[in-house]
Amino acid sequence: MTTTAPQGTLRQRSVAGSKKPKDGASSDVELDKLVKAANKAPKAVSERDHKAAFTLITILAFVTRFWGISHPNEVVFDEVHFGKFASYYLEKTYFFDVHPPFGKLLFAFVGWLVGFDGHFHFENIGDSYIANKVPYVAFRSLPALLGALTVSVVYLIMWESGYSLPACILAAGLVLLDNAHIGQTRLILLDATLVFAMACSLLCYIKFYKLRHEPFSRKWWKWLILTGFALSCDISTKYVGLFAFITIGSAVVIDLWELLDIKRPGGALTLPQFGKHFAARAFGLIILPFLFYLFWFQVHFTILTRSGPGDDFMTPEFQETLSDNIMLSNAITIDYYDTISIKHKETKAYLHSHPERYPLRYDDGRVSSQGQQVTGYPFNDTNNYWQILPAGADDKQLDRHIKNHDLIRLRHIVTNTILLSHDVASPYFPTNQEFTTVSLADAYGDRAADTLFEVRIEHGKPNQEWKTISGHFKLIHNPSKVAMWTHTKPLPEWGFKQQEINGNKQIAPSSNVWLVEDISSLPADHPRRAKKEKKVKTLPFLRKWFELQRSMFWHNNQLTASHPYASLPYSWPFLLRGVSFWTQNDTRQQIYFLGNPIGWWIASSVLAIFAGIILADQFSLRRGMDALDHRSRSRLYNSTGFFFLAWATHYFPFYVMGRQLFLHHYLPAHLASALVTGALVEFIFSQDAVEHEVAYQAAKAGKKSQTPKHHLTARERFAGQSLFGSWVATGVILTLVAAGWYFFLPLTYGYPGLTVEQVVRRKWLGYDLHFAK
Repeated sequence: MTTTAPQGTLRQRSVAGSKKPKDGASSDVELDKLVKAANKAPKAVSERDHKAAFTLITILAFVTRFWGISHPNEVVFDEVHFGKFASYYLEKTYFFDVHPPFGKLLFAFVGWLVGFDGHFHFENIGDSYIANKVPYVAFRSLPALLGALTVSVVYLIMWESGYSLPACILAAGLVLLDNAHIGQTRLILLDATLVFAMACSLLCYIKFYKLRHEPFSRKWWKWLILTGFALSCDISTKYVGLFAFITIGSAVVIDLWELLDIKRPGGALTLPQFGKHFAARAFGLIILPFLFYLFWFQVHFTILTRSGPGDDFMTPEFQETLSDNIMLSNAITIDYYDTISIKHKETKAYLHSHPERYPLRYDDGRVSSQGQQVTGYPFNDTNNYWQILPAGADDKQLDRHIKNHDLIRLRHIVTNTILLSHDVASPYFPTNQEFTTVSLADAYGDRAADTLFEVRIEHGKPNQEWKTISGHFKLIHNPSKVAMWTHTKPLPEWGFKQQEINGNKQIAPSSNVWLVEDISSLPADHPRRAKKEKKVKTLPFLRKWFELQRSMFWHNNQLTASHPYASLPYSWPFLLRGVSFWTQNDTRQQIYFLGNPIGWWIASSVLAIFAGIILADQFSLRRGMDALDHRSRSRLYNSTGFFFLAWATHYFPFYVMGRQLFLHHYLPAHLASALVTGALVEFIFSQDAVEHEVAYQAAKAGKKSQTPKHHLTARERFAGQSLFGSWVATGVILTLVAAGWYFFLPLTYGYPGLTVEQVVRRKWLGYDLHFAK
């Protein structure tokens, strides 16, 4: 938006038919006449047409988003997640999600407003809202409201940027009539909040940038802070909101670079003045958004005070800050000679062994010890039982608590062997050590050192007692200092498809953490099982926040499993496939998440055209050919270029992500492509009035101009010029887009049901629709 545009001349585009003066004197006289004519041009023009179009488009946006919003009256797609989270908030029950809390808090607020108590947990797709008395229309109305307002914001972005009426209508119309935007904003999902916040950040920054000639004024600060707030709402909904920071941040860096120029129009800034500009932007666009971001987490922690399904994702210290937590009531101090079952925190597999041996050779030719297999097993079994023995002599001394950093041995109950790790490569990881077991004679004989393991409690203090459930720990092999570790890749048939257990040389990762689930040797009525009343503990906010952030990022990166409707970024601009949200066999109804193919293909084509125009212009300038006037080039590079930057920063980062990706991830980028389309259609089918280029050339030549310093409106830019071409192009494009929108409406709204022939007709690119046969 703020890049420096190459300077144009009067030779092309706006004044192509003008004759070149024969001498400098006559040129000055002619230039003076044109400057006077330009200064007499009307400056204040009615905005009635824009207001009428804006009102009409806003009404249509509300109609398309709210029409039939009560259908279907059952849980659809990811409503099972975000509806459930709203219920947990209302019940104050702690849960875990990989997304920040802002969007989910909005749903909870809506539920609170309508008196919903959170009794329904949205467990399964297809569960009835009516039978369970859920105010689902109120929940769905929130994203529908934000989705409708997003269309209005798109129009305002174009209007504030000074584009003509047809350009504003076209950009807003592409979002208004897009089936993907409609479908995603009629359900209890987060994307409506995300896209609305992203659009608001663009609008607020444009209004802030337009005030650059009034720095540090009240309005300047207002729009700077509102830009930061919009950015904060964006990233506080989903972490892909970071892309909006990249968009605005890139524009701000370019703007600051221009301010640093000693030859800038309006005079050079001193370094202290530049420092004030830098500090103000850092405060408004970095510090304030971060504080807002922290605020939503503070609300999150304040509401969720009861133990719930999210406990397992947090450390024992965190869990002990929740009331009714199982750790507070069920944690038992572990003693020597207790028989325990050990569970991996992340994969939920139990430490397990059985009499079968490792094969002599693995598939890659490496040789094993042929020792007894030690594996991870996901179910309760007697082969999961291990007795804890002291590191020294087997003295049978009872009632001794095990403490942090104690050395122990583990005896496998069923096979009466001792756990051991040694310098033999594990089945899958040549750099990791094999885990096996040996006989008691070997364990207390030549192999004694290899059977010693250190209990290292996570965040444990010296002499802290080891406890079941709450005592998360790492089991460190004492001689080699490797940590017991497992992963989800199953062993071959010789290992019964169970998980591999090995010694990980990297001790720090959280994937090395285990817990003791129970003491199987302890009778139910034993005094050690008596539940004592314990107080809920507290932790500093920042410690809880850092822990939750780490867990969210880790689990977000683990979302790599395949999904039948996942798609790759290269397919999104061309709309190669969609996502099945919901089906009903009896009525042959379905909701299939899919954009408007015609609108998406047009927008994607325009993006390519824009890139081609920029390359062609740069090539022509390198060859000494100036094909554009100054104002057209400035708008093409700065304004349309800003929209293109928004598209690129919201699209290309997905290529380096390893997690599951879906079509809805493209919605912010699609909105930006709609802005580019509206801007470029105006560029191609209309031209600015001659007077503005004349005034620019006069200023460049040192002539005084009475033209005020402000952003010209479309009426001023196109004074006396015909917009017929733009209107025709806009009419043709929106007619085609409206036809595509209407054709795919049954898949967007979920009704009416379609016959086999009607479904087949909508499988344009082989879309995997239901009921096609």
